[in-house]
Amino acid sequence: MIDLEPLTGQARRVDLNPYRELPEDALTDARTDSEIAREFIGHGELSAKSRTNTQKELYRFLTWCREEAGKSLRQLQVSDLNAYKEFLREPPADWVSATKWPRTDPRYRPFSGPLSDASRRQAMIAVKGLMAFAEQTGYLRRDPGAMVKHVKTRGASRITRYLSQDAIALALSTVAGRAAETPAELRRRARDRFLLLAYAHTGARLNEIVSAAMGDIYSEGAGRWWLDLLGKGNKPRRVPVPPELLDGYRAYRQAYGMLPQTSRADRMPLVLSSRGSVGARLTDEAASNALKAVFSAAGGAAAALGDIDMAATLRQASAHWLRHSMLTNHANNGVQLKTLQDTAGHASIATTAAYLHKSDNQRHDEIMASLDGRTVA
Repeated sequence: MIDLEPLTGQARRVDLNPYRELPEDALTDARTDSEIAREFIGHGELSAKSRTNTQKELYRFLTWCREEAGKSLRQLQVSDLNAYKEFLREPPADWVSATKWPRTDPRYRPFSGPLSDASRRQAMIAVKGLMAFAEQTGYLRRDPGAMVKHVKTRGASRITRYLSQDAIALALSTVAGRAAETPAELRRRARDRFLLLAYAHTGARLNEIVSAAMGDIYSEGAGRWWLDLLGKGNKPRRVPVPPELLDGYRAYRQAYGMLPQTSRADRMPLVLSSRGSVGARLTDEAASNALKAVFSAAGGAAAALGDIDMAATLRQASAHWLRHSMLTNHANNGVQLKTLQDTAGHASIATTAAYLHKSDNQRHDEIMASLDGRTVA
């Protein structure tokens, strides 16, 4: 089994490719493909989620090298990497399992099915990054990955990751009206409403809210409330907390039997599980699924009202849609792009601009208004 976990102590694990001597000026002590992969993963300041994803992609790749190509990294050619890129499009049946078994289980398979172009692109980014790192450290003499093109992804012809304020309002009313008879159901309803408010008002990334603590919502006076977040590259920022979100936070805490407000020193997880031990943090996946369940229910409510377009949009929505929606709605209300960049935690203002959308109806109305020589508010 290929092991990509960090080494402990002075122990080394030997994989199938033999130890090899390195140039005297090499910048690595790695002697096997697994070791250089571990070093590559540990080299970057990756978040826990990025580290897990990179480990997964390199585990797949090194397994393919051993089982399919029968080669070590130093034997790979450009054609091999292009073959792997195509392999990801539709892995063979004996590489696939619908159930996610642990890697120690003989039923484990690296894939759950074919990869989308976007997933293939991310997989090859990890592979090309490993190959480049291996060359730069002297582990490889040359990098065939430098000649492999990235997987092209087809951009959506229409904006699909934007929820109107009406759609968000319907989702909020849907979760607030959810039946709750047991203490766990009451906690879950209050928490899910808070989650929806948190992402809709802050535009935070999924992990940024889930990783925060209760004390990260605070005030420094003058009626201004803030939420501290830790973004990509461990960069801290704080975002404004509007009254609706603050009310949702307080109601959520009270549903869990806590006082409405706490101190800044409180490191209890901000997003709690509705079951199990008190203070248990909700996982990223569980938070994502909770929001998808809210959107699905709201989609049903929209359909019952006869709004088929809104129903279809809500049923596709995810937490990241709220990030797009928050930035778009504020931009449409006149908030400056630089303010939105700082709030979103984007390194480049161009990235922020890419998040701002006009709905098809808005574009239609503006074009029609210009033909009439008038403006649309």
